[in-house]
Amino acid sequence: MNNSLGYSLIMLAAGLGIPVMAALNGGLGGRLQSSVLAAVILFAVALAGALLALLVSGGVPGKAAAQAPTPWYFYCGGVFVIAYILSITWVAPRFGVANAVSFVLLGQLVAMSIIDHFGLLGALQFPMIGQRLAGLVLMAAGVLMVVNKGGGG
Repeated sequence: MNNSLGYSLIMLAAGLGIPVMAALNGGLGGRLQSSVLAAVILFAVALAGALLALLVSGGVPGKAAAQAPTPWYFYCGGVFVIAYILSITWVAPRFGVANAVSFVLLGQLVAMSIIDHFGLLGALQFPMIGQRLAGLVLMAAGVLMVVNKGGGG
């Protein structure tokens, strides 16, 4: 299996998990009557899983990896994760998992296009060509088609 196919399959599986996680956490928040408590539980389970993965993968990298200076903003990814988890846990039960995740997907597509176009945050740079812009427009249309379930909403 080449790297592109392997990476694609890994990320497809990760993407399949997002609506499942939204439904599970939204349901947990409803049963506990607290979206924030559901998020705390989700992060406690995630922390345990991440610590286990760190131990299995060989632990904290040695001194050589820690010597490169790291800009402070690279440590802020958790802010976006907590914003996502809190919002999806609260919105999904009220708006529908498909609606909520569809707009998350659209937001991801817009953000990734901007990050890639400008090479922001150390990302590889891929210019916004007409084909990519057309794909974004089609994806936006697709999101609107998915959330329009016969006039309900």
